[in-house]
Amino acid sequence: MTTAQLLDIPARPDVDVESGVERLKAWWVALAVLLLAACAIAGLLIGPAGLSMRGILTEIASHIPFLDVHSRLDGQSSTILWQLRAPRVALGAIVGASLAMAGSAYQGAFRNPLADPYLLGVAAGAGLGATIVIVFHSQGTSSNLLPLAAFVGGLAAVALTYGLGRSRVGDRSAASLLLAGVTIAAFLTAVETFFQQWKWESLQQVYSFILGGLAGAEWSQVWLVAPYVIVSSIALLLCSRRLDVLTVGDAEAESLGVNARRLRFVIVVSATILTASAVAVAGLIGFIGIIVPHAVRLMTRGASSRVLMPLAALAGAVFLIGCDLIAKSALAPAELPIGVVTAFFGAPFFLVVLRTSRGVA
Repeated sequence: MTTAQLLDIPARPDVDVESGVERLKAWWVALAVLLLAACAIAGLLIGPAGLSMRGILTEIASHIPFLDVHSRLDGQSSTILWQLRAPRVALGAIVGASLAMAGSAYQGAFRNPLADPYLLGVAAGAGLGATIVIVFHSQGTSSNLLPLAAFVGGLAAVALTYGLGRSRVGDRSAASLLLAGVTIAAFLTAVETFFQQWKWESLQQVYSFILGGLAGAEWSQVWLVAPYVIVSSIALLLCSRRLDVLTVGDAEAESLGVNARRLRFVIVVSATILTASAVAVAGLIGFIGIIVPHAVRLMTRGASSRVLMPLAALAGAVFLIGCDLIAKSALAPAELPIGVVTAFFGAPFFLVVLRTSRGVA
């Protein structure tokens, strides 16, 4: 990668400086969009109540302006589609995309393919916030307090991590943040465990949040997190080109005119808001932030961050909707926690990444 490319300055206006892989990004995006549409239709179709493909398509078409199509679904089926299944699919897409994009941002910011969105203590902080609400508020799981507490807890944990990590600066600032994240996460997890053991009768509700899930998804949750997700995603996409500069190291980035510490701060804050938003409405769903960006990076043969991030977001949405289909179908009418399904696929992939990270990092 040349200096001109790193600084986003093409050598000549009429010369295409994109790699051969990036010229094919339209094909990757088209494929990801098709897979997302297929998974979304499957999510609307599969469930205890039998809805036909034709009925779903005509119902959707009947809500599109200027199309004279009459729905073939009755009132009850229409309610099931729009109030139960559609918000679940939409929330799954948002959460999966958020975790995958945040994971790709973390991996780029810390130059580590094993980094994930929970690296700096978001999971521990969100888990502690949710545990406190469940333990001390009898209606916590059905009110707005639970997602709010999880969101605030996740942000507070990262703020503590950054405060602790700022005690060491320079070339080791990234490593200091990682060590601070491990320390803060361990402490908050210990506090969370104390509350769990103190109020052991609430363990089932706490573990339900920790393992994650999309059951009971509502449109209100979608509208709740949408503004945070949109703003944070735009911020990451605007930083994506300069994010590649961090791969050469902070000192080299500074020599190219990039403030590495400031750029990393903006990326971490944006990715943390994405992660906290996802955790607030879906619980702690693991592995998406590791395996999806890494898989996309392998398939695109190391594409730049401005290609990787949107592709990872689409792939994350596809992956989580697919995992949710398995979660609600494998033991029907019972439902598996979605975190169990993502771990089932993620743990073996993580082992592969551990064995190959030296060659791809």
